[in-house]
Amino acid sequence: MISPSDRALAVELIQEANQNGARLTEACKELNISVRTYERWVADGGVKEDQRPLAKRPEPKNKLTPEERQEIIEVVKKEEFENLPPSQIVPKLADQSIYIASESTFYRVLRMESMQNHRGRSKRPQWKLPESYLAIKPNEVWTWDITWLPGPIKGAYFRLYMVIDIFSRMPVGWEVWEHEDALYAEELIKKSIISEKIAGKPLVLHSDNGSPMKAATFQALLEKLGITKSYSRPRVSNDNPYSEAMFRTMKYRPEYPHQGFKSLEAAREWAGKFVRWYAYEHQHSGLNFVTPHQCHTGEYIKILEKRKEVYEQAKSKHPERWSRSTRDWSAHKSVALNPIKDQLE
Repeated sequence: MISPSDRALAVELIQEANQNGARLTEACKELNISVRTYERWVADGGVKEDQRPLAKRPEPKNKLTPEERQEIIEVVKKEEFENLPPSQIVPKLADQSIYIASESTFYRVLRMESMQNHRGRSKRPQWKLPESYLAIKPNEVWTWDITWLPGPIKGAYFRLYMVIDIFSRMPVGWEVWEHEDALYAEELIKKSIISEKIAGKPLVLHSDNGSPMKAATFQALLEKLGITKSYSRPRVSNDNPYSEAMFRTMKYRPEYPHQGFKSLEAAREWAGKFVRWYAYEHQHSGLNFVTPHQCHTGEYIKILEKRKEVYEQAKSKHPERWSRSTRDWSAHKSVALNPIKDQLE
């Protein structure tokens, strides 16, 4: 809910921008409000205050009566229930042929009365924001992970180490080995740094919390190379979405050998073919359908500009076929790893 002072300031800024030549739609968009909302605010000539706090709303039919609410409070204070959560209180009452309210209602009343507290000696669970980084060009933020490839027999697996750039989705380094080891990860990162020619430049390397990622020797290498280390929250795979998305694309390819690779060499050969396809042929939906290599080298800007020209020419020939503007072929300017905005919303 927007306060009256903020609402008045928003109206003032929108009107000022509109008087200086900005379209009303664009001015409202900058403040994340719709034109219809702005028109409602200024419908009477001034700035209308929010009427929602003043509205009279009917009480829900299923609302607890004061007596029922008080009964819940008295029940949870009884000696037999004082150390139990509602999830155990409600079943025990049912065993006594008593029903007062649902479990969720018990919890809600306890929270409103400040009677719902953390129990036990363990620490209270805390919600932690994921580490967030913004890349505005290639080789600023990399993510890496390890996935298992099926081996020649059931229960045997090879490990694919993969490093990708989040801005271009370009696989900047990969290796296949028979097991997970921090030494293999160290060699891969060093090779990737050399191949991209970014030694000494600022770089963020994000990963999950696997043992090779958290190994002391691997972390020492990152510090030596001046690389900022970043880790996902425990048991939250969404914090490393770019690596996970690439592995999913790989394992859903028609030619992926679900029956297993016959040898380590076969796994490396197939992985090499996939990486070349992904980098040079795969038109990535997250990049507006250009290849990671085109994005990594900067070619994508001209490619997208040419697509825009093609669409504009098509629209000029048959304007009756276009009810709105042409498809958006603009190039992305930045890519965020776990953007904070999404978390706050």
